[in-house]
Amino acid sequence: MTDATLRLDRFLWHARLARTRTHAREIAASGHIRLNGRRVERGHAPVRIGDVLSLPLPRGVTVVRIESLPPRRISAKQAAEFCTVLSDTKR
Repeated sequence: MTDATLRLDRFLWHARLARTRTHAREIAASGHIRLNGRRVERGHAPVRIGDVLSLPLPRGVTVVRIESLPPRRISAKQAAEFCTVLSDTKR
């Protein structure tokens, strides 16, 4: 396992789980995200490969496992390669 990390807000933006970096920061600061089962209230929380995120998205709660850390914002097609959806609760 590698020690590479990425800020939570940057990961959300890079992996296209948030539309803008500002929105990603707001989601992370809201306290509604869980990282490996623990509540996160800061955008600069480090995420690593293998971490599990529970995200409240507009379409419902989504649980994803981080498979790799994107080096920059990528296309939507490529974004699917960076995390595996474990559970997707639609509203």
